Amino acid sequence: MSTLARLGGFAALLALVFAAAALAGGLVDLGRVEPAAGDQGHDAAEMSPRTVRGLAVGENGLTLELARATAKQGEPMRLGFRIAGGRGETVRDFDVEHARRMHLIVVRRDMTGFQHLHPVQGPDGTWSVPVTFARPGSYRVFADFSVVGEPHTLAGDVTVDGTVRSRELPAPAGRVDVDGLRVALTGGTSRAGDESALTFTVTRHGQPVAIRDYLGAKGHLVALRRGDLAFLHVHPDEDRLRFTSTFPTAGGYRLFLQFRTGDGVLHTAAFTREVAR
Repeated sequence: MSTLARLGGFAALLALVFAAAALAGGLVDLGRVEPAAGDQGHDAAEMSPRTVRGLAVGENGLTLELARATAKQGEPMRLGFRIAGGRGETVRDFDVEHARRMHLIVVRRDMTGFQHLHPVQGPDGTWSVPVTFARPGSYRVFADFSVVGEPHTLAGDVTVDGTVRSRELPAPAGRVDVDGLRVALTGGTSRAGDESALTFTVTRHGQPVAIRDYLGAKGHLVALRRGDLAFLHVHPDEDRLRFTSTFPTAGGYRLFLQFRTGDGVLHTAAFTREVAR
């Protein structure tokens, strides 16, 4: 057989191979990846946009822009920021959610130094709030808000120079003492992907303590995931310290409960929650 004939036969064979590959590719939906057996519930919860928020400065055309990314240890400052739209414009209209139009959560990367602040919006649409970063380290700043009925949590970082001494996450405990009060957490073991009910009780010397409303309910709860500090959406009851949430993955979470007692004092109790697979 001549060289030309052999080349012609090779070209024809390649054409058949490519045609078969194209046909096979048309039968496969490359946009969908089937989860492994037994993982469907875990994957669905992990990918749900409403389960985990606060992992980026931008989401769905909105961006958190902090006025500054550094601060000095222990010095009061005014932290400014804005929410920018898809064309770079300053977003001005926000929904009222949990009795406020904007919630700002500040916490160090080792999940200490928690602060829940309520900024004030200026005439130009920007926000500002007084804040003090007590210790050196990297702090995560969460802007939690809703626009046209859609909730968002955007996050950026502020660095405080100095010698950083990080703390290990405390071991899980069913109760903690804060400000002379004992706060107990009940609700059984949480499992990844399942809805969990978290109920808290507050006592002083064994006697129940009256709780006043705070942010439109009996309390407010922020849940953060160890490692990436993912922000979980938590739903409160209106008439008791009970919250429902879905923990998307197994591992450690830090729960920050805030409640107001009858004397008007606001208290913060922190719990570690280990979530099973």
